[in-house]
Amino acid sequence: MRSPMQAIDEAHRLVVKIGSSLLLQDDALNHAWLAAMAADLAKLNKSSKKLIVVSSGAVSLGCAALGLKRNQLTLEESQAAAATGQIELARGWQAALAEQGLAAAQILLTAEDTEQRRRYLNARQTLITLLAHGAVPVINENDTVATQELRYGDNDRLAARVAAMVSADCLVLLSDIDGLYDADPTQNENANFIEKVPHINAQIEEMAGGTGSSHGSGGMVTKLQAAQIAQRAGCHMVLTSGRAMTPLSALAEGARATLFEAHDNPHSARAAWIAGGLKPSGSLHLDEGAKRALYDGKSLLPVGLTSVAGHFERGDCVALMAADGQEIGRGLSAYASTEAQRMIGLSSDAMENELGYRGRSEMVHRDDMVLHGKSEVLEKGEGNE
Repeated sequence: MRSPMQAIDEAHRLVVKIGSSLLLQDDALNHAWLAAMAADLAKLNKSSKKLIVVSSGAVSLGCAALGLKRNQLTLEESQAAAATGQIELARGWQAALAEQGLAAAQILLTAEDTEQRRRYLNARQTLITLLAHGAVPVINENDTVATQELRYGDNDRLAARVAAMVSADCLVLLSDIDGLYDADPTQNENANFIEKVPHINAQIEEMAGGTGSSHGSGGMVTKLQAAQIAQRAGCHMVLTSGRAMTPLSALAEGARATLFEAHDNPHSARAAWIAGGLKPSGSLHLDEGAKRALYDGKSLLPVGLTSVAGHFERGDCVALMAADGQEIGRGLSAYASTEAQRMIGLSSDAMENELGYRGRSEMVHRDDMVLHGKSEVLEKGEGNE
């Protein structure tokens, strides 16, 4: 049986979500804990893992700076607090990671950024580029521009969406509780610890309680929702306590945690989504050389295009058509149809002159496509060609 630490050890891309109650002490950043956490992350970085941090805390820090009460905020006050606190939060992460020789990058996301395909594609590519250059993206929800309550409102589900976006292998939720119990362990001393959750069913959902911290906005309900998102994306999720100074190292030493095990790998889950979950908005017609390249695990380049059909935007699903008219696969186009038309048969060097700007060299990246009968093409590699 896979253990929580094995899920982390086996991961190539790892997302770590950190709750407000861990980062804050008396409404201020707990710099000692933050420094220890950065050292913990640096150990994983040295083992060639690509790391993303989803960090709460901006609203609480802003409330302290502005003299606002956390549990009595209007939406406008929450936005103001987020704008104020995010500066201190980013500064704290930057300093702590710099001490470990790591570059920090701040990204603020909204629900639309992870749910609308064009914005999703932009955010995904930015994150993957940052990881390729060795940076540690530090992500928070963009509360400042949230003009309605239709938003995540918690970073548990946001972290799961980010994990799915970048095809992460494992998501770690660091919380003020060390895992899932069949009852609230603070209220029931006979509560039983749940070590592994292969499926989230009605019985598991009944175990969820309410929000446990005055700083946070999530509870066990949102953690189970995050686990469902992660599992569907082929990503394991580990729920454990972040109270230790180095909580990830504590896991290696036997600290308690609940593992929500995925039943697929991220690439296969993403391939299934592209192949069966999206309706093509148009089609790209390929020459024989491009077809062979795709089956060799390469991306689709404009030089291999012979024609473009339909109207589609960047990030839309398109059918990939062979010279004989047969659909051989589907993928997410990196360009709109109007641009694709202008790029037919062009080499990578000629693309910039035609478009007037330097865009992606691929029409459809190999990570964004699936070939019928050969979905394993997605598992041949990650990153850019």
